[in-house]
Amino acid sequence: MDNLAHSLVGAWMAEAGLKRTTPLATATLVIGANLPDVDGLVAFAGSDASLYWRRGWTHGVLALALWPFVLTGLMLLWDRYVRRRRHPDLPPARVGPLLVLSTLSVLSHPALDWLNTYGVRLLMPFDGTWFYGDTLFIIDPWVWLLAGAAVIMADARTRKSAAAWVVLGVASTALIMVPAFVPWPAKAMWAVGVAAIVWLRLRGTHVLSVQRVARVCGVGLLLYLCAIFAGSQVAAPRALDWLRAQGLPVERAIAGPLPANPFVRDIIALGPDRYHFVRADFLADDAGRFRISDASEPRVVQPGPVIQAALSAPQIRGLANWLRLPTYQVEEGTDGWRVTIRDVRYSRTQSGGLGTAVVELDHALRPIRVEQR
Repeated sequence: MDNLAHSLVGAWMAEAGLKRTTPLATATLVIGANLPDVDGLVAFAGSDASLYWRRGWTHGVLALALWPFVLTGLMLLWDRYVRRRRHPDLPPARVGPLLVLSTLSVLSHPALDWLNTYGVRLLMPFDGTWFYGDTLFIIDPWVWLLAGAAVIMADARTRKSAAAWVVLGVASTALIMVPAFVPWPAKAMWAVGVAAIVWLRLRGTHVLSVQRVARVCGVGLLLYLCAIFAGSQVAAPRALDWLRAQGLPVERAIAGPLPANPFVRDIIALGPDRYHFVRADFLADDAGRFRISDASEPRVVQPGPVIQAALSAPQIRGLANWLRLPTYQVEEGTDGWRVTIRDVRYSRTQSGGLGTAVVELDHALRPIRVEQR
C-alpha cells in the first residue's frame, strides 16, 4: 500500500483509543506503520534495485521481530533527550505500552502490503517466496476514506491542518469522480462518505466522540476488506467457468482489483500456453457480468535458452526475481536476439506499465543492451 494509507491506519489506531496508553503513542503508531518502508531508499539506485530489494528484508519475519524493539528504543531516546529536556514536567513514555504499540503498528504494514497483487516476501531473509492477497490495488482511496475519517475529525483544528486535509480531499475525490471507469454507485458512495467527514468535523464533535467514530470506521474498514477479498474469491472460479464455456482451456485464475472501483475485478486466467483477461462487473446483469478485457498473451511455462539468457542478465535481476505472470516476446535479428519481458499484472497499459524490460543478446546469448521501464 501507499504510505498515506499506512500513515492513516497508524493514526486511526491512535484515535481508536490507543493514544491514551502512553505519551508518544500517536507518533509511535504512525512511524511504526511506515517503518518497514525504509527500503524505499533503494529507489535512488534505480528501478531494478527497487524491485530486487523492496518488500524483502525489511518486511520479512526477522525484521518484523526486531523493528518493535528498535522503534521502542528510538522513542525512549527521543522522550528522554528531547521531549523531557524541553518540557521537564511532562510524564515519561512507558516502555511496555510503547513496545505493544510498536508491534501493532509494524505488523499492520506487511498485513496491508500482503493485500496487493504486487506481493510481499514475508519469510525473508530465510525464504524469498512472494505472498499475494490479490485484494486491494496499491493505492486504494476507500482505505483513505475509512481510516482517515476520525483522524480528520481530530486533527483538522488549525487553518494549516484543515487546508492540508482539504487539498488531500479534493485530490482523492478527483480520483473517484473524474475517471469514467468508476461507476456511479461508487461515486455516490464516495460523495456520501466525504459529506459525512465534513459533517463530523464541523458538527459531529458535539454529538459523537472521535474514539467512537474511529471504532465504527475501523469496523467499516474491516468489512470493506472482507467484502473485497470475498468478491475476488467468488469472481475467479466463475470467470473460469465462463471461459471454459467459450471453449478455452484454462487452469486457474487470479482476480485482482482495479483502482478506485470496488465493483469490478480484473481477472487473469492461465491456460496451458496463453493468458486470458476477463473483466468481471458485479453491477452488470448475468449476460454482461463477464467479458474479455484484453487480447490474450503467450504464456511460456518452460522458457528456452534464449529467454533464460535474457532473464540471467544482471541488469534485470530484480525484475527476474519479482516476476509472477511473465510473458515473453522473442525476435531474432542479424545481430542476435531481442527479448521483451513483461509481467501481465501491470504491463497492459499504453505506457507498458511496471515490470517491463527489453534485453538484446548476441548470437552467443550474452546481453549487449538492456532497457527497463
